[in-house]
Amino acid sequence: MTRVLFAAADARWAQYEAPLRAALQEAGIAPRLDCDTSQPEEVDYIVFAPNGPVEDFSPFTGLKAVLNLWAGVEGIVGNPTLKVPLTRMVDTGLTEGMVEWCVGQTLRHHLGMDAQIKHQDGVWRHLEFIPPLARTRKVCVLGLGALGSAVAEALLALNFRVSGFSRRPKDVSGVTCYSGPDILKALDGADIVIALLPYTRATDSILDAEAFAAMASGAVVLNPGRGGLIDDSALLAALDSGLISHATLDVFRTEPLPEDDPYWAHPKVTVTPHIASETRPDTASRVIAENIRRGMAGEPLLHLVDMDSGY
Repeated sequence: MTRVLFAAADARWAQYEAPLRAALQEAGIAPRLDCDTSQPEEVDYIVFAPNGPVEDFSPFTGLKAVLNLWAGVEGIVGNPTLKVPLTRMVDTGLTEGMVEWCVGQTLRHHLGMDAQIKHQDGVWRHLEFIPPLARTRKVCVLGLGALGSAVAEALLALNFRVSGFSRRPKDVSGVTCYSGPDILKALDGADIVIALLPYTRATDSILDAEAFAAMASGAVVLNPGRGGLIDDSALLAALDSGLISHATLDVFRTEPLPEDDPYWAHPKVTVTPHIASETRPDTASRVIAENIRRGMAGEPLLHLVDMDSGY
């Protein structure tokens, strides 16, 4: 019998066991599903999260594939013991949640909501701040994969001017797309920048002093992607100088963010605790079940990771 090992933090098993069993049944397959790491030679598929019990894949001699539970794969892609195909999570629930967070934060800064909320003091400031229309704002989305493309399309629907950047050429209708070495062209004059690139050697600190200087003066940076995309020292300097007016950060190089990190106390930074979008057990389980079904049927797996590029 095909065996599937759920290898994530203990608390996740309680969240995922029932949805996974239901999704497997819906897919018309009945593999053995458990979280028991004993007898690794019997395991065919591993549902994996990097904070779980598996770090060394070499004992899993019959392993056919590893199915990552999260969208990001930087916690596993460099593991030298991983010799089988790896898939990443592309989940409709994850995408919807990310779109909602990014659109909400974009509108927050576009409309100047912080200033309005701050001044609840009985003074009627009718003409002090009238936000421009969305069609006058340039938003740059860094990363045009499943998440970034969906975010870009949602912002286009609200009439923002949207540019996008990806490591490889992409074509998203209505979005001015850049790729390869052209990130500064994508960022040029951007009022709001949303970082959704994968974290790889090539994207480490891609938002640096040069990138911030390319944006519109007083631009806003939103990072719901990966903490390593930002050169933290350069961002703090840009915030202090006024080059960047605000940064809303959901992800960080070290998580949880240490109590003494300067981001906590900075008046131009909003910290959110990695909540921009969570993988939803019901929708994610269907993605996992479909890939297990495909593997059992000898069909190509969905969302395979290119181990050379790192995503």
